[in-house]
Amino acid sequence: MSDALATIASPRRREILRLLWAGERSAGEIRAAMPDVTFGAVSQQLRTLERAGLVRVRAQGARRIYRAERAALGPLGAVLERMWADSLWRLKLAAELEASRRGPRPRRRARTARRSHRP
Repeated sequence: MSDALATIASPRRREILRLLWAGERSAGEIRAAMPDVTFGAVSQQLRTLERAGLVRVRAQGARRIYRAERAALGPLGAVLERMWADSLWRLKLAAELEASRRGPRPRRRARTARRSHRP
């Protein structure tokens, strides 16, 4: 259980696990759900989750399909489900993901002042 806890300490891996909790997905589908992460980073996180026994993979043609191994988490799975359902947790995750982000931050577009047209 301590290996599982160490593995899901990463907010990125928790988010991937959450995405897989609802059903199977390919690495490309996971990458599409996490637009600020590279495909290579998603693959690396999936390998870590797989080595920890928290994710299973199967080949489907040229694609690899991943699914959460719920039984491997035991009672911790129920804790994660409750946490994922909590809106405050989702806000915390967004902040953690932003803090762990690498590379340049996207620029915020300047708001242009609207001119009022009065007849």
